[in-house]
Amino acid sequence: MTDSHCQLVRPTLVVLASTYPRWHGDPEPAFVHELSRRLVRRFRVLAIVPDAPGADQSGLHDGVEVIRFRYAPRRLQTLVNDGGIVSNLRRSRWKLLLLPAFFLAQAWSLWRLLRKTRVDAIHAHWLIPQGLIAVLLRKLMRRPPALLVTSHGADLFALRGYGMDALKRFVIKNAGAVSVVSDAMRAELARIGAPMEKVSVKPMGVDLADSFKPDAMAPRSDCELLFVGRLVEKKGLRYLLAAMPEVLEKAPEAHLTIVGFGPEADDLGCQVARLNLGNKVRFVGALPQAMLPAYYQRAALFVAPFVEAGSGDQEGLGLVAVEAAGCGCPVVLGDVPGAHGLLDPSCAKFVQPRNTAEFAASIIELLEDKSERERLAALARERVAGTVDWSVVSKGYIELLDRIVRILPRDYSA
Repeated sequence: MTDSHCQLVRPTLVVLASTYPRWHGDPEPAFVHELSRRLVRRFRVLAIVPDAPGADQSGLHDGVEVIRFRYAPRRLQTLVNDGGIVSNLRRSRWKLLLLPAFFLAQAWSLWRLLRKTRVDAIHAHWLIPQGLIAVLLRKLMRRPPALLVTSHGADLFALRGYGMDALKRFVIKNAGAVSVVSDAMRAELARIGAPMEKVSVKPMGVDLADSFKPDAMAPRSDCELLFVGRLVEKKGLRYLLAAMPEVLEKAPEAHLTIVGFGPEADDLGCQVARLNLGNKVRFVGALPQAMLPAYYQRAALFVAPFVEAGSGDQEGLGLVAVEAAGCGCPVVLGDVPGAHGLLDPSCAKFVQPRNTAEFAASIIELLEDKSERERLAALARERVAGTVDWSVVSKGYIELLDRIVRILPRDYSA
């Protein structure tokens, strides 16, 4: 086999995930697909992801060969979307019945692929269940592919207890490499006794070069607050709504725009009605990524009041804050460990959302000080530009995958 032939053969990478866009422009978080499509220049990428009502068929999407597995009658395939697995299980306990079928269906799809296709590496997003599925199936193979597992937060913070911690350690022990998206998550793995020599911090990315960037032609408001994210407990939107009456006492022109969807939508709507905020709060609903920059470019403040949920779940990284910073929008963040992964108090305002008076006072202070807003925005944009743009992030993941694939040399001659 010649050197030129080796260069033409791309290693095969299988991506396992639960959260994945169902169609073009889907408002579901798209970071797994965004990374996968940027790995196509180095790997042949196949993504095994769940089917959902209305989802596109399996096939080639942005160079990624997407394989959608079914785990229930199509109308019942609601375990993953509109809030994520953990939040959906807490809101609808009957969906626990979907978990075994979900696990087995994804495992069976991966096993079938491994039996018929030469696979060089698996990138499992989330320790449980995807990392566990990959580890168990690799143990059945004589020459298993290399394995990279990435944890995004909910799998680490919400799934706690002796049994879950043991499963996480088992996955990490049997993976070639593990990445987490923030330093706070690395500290959590150390706390549960995971083998830390395999763990590196590698965030997901944001398109800061072409999409999430300032627009000098877009006038920025002095009174619009913006929230973007899933309507789930750990995002803390209820605390922002609770602070709005006090904000309005000092800043009567202030108003809040909410972009997002999720299982808490009805409860939050009722809270708006109880607080008589109907003319000051606007629910936009879910929007595709392409429409978000205009909202960030217009808002006076982006507010992400992250909190630790009752389950222990919390934000692992908070890419919405990076999107806002990329667009030159000053950022107010709930003070959870993961929020410090990319921004710090020198370039963003950190708050305790459950302390309504202090939270409201922080918002009022920034609304009244345009120069401070501009200072924070400029520093935040500078902070994230060199570390979280997809060009930087994808290069880091390519290097990590190349390293673990070389640990398990593959024979391309067959």
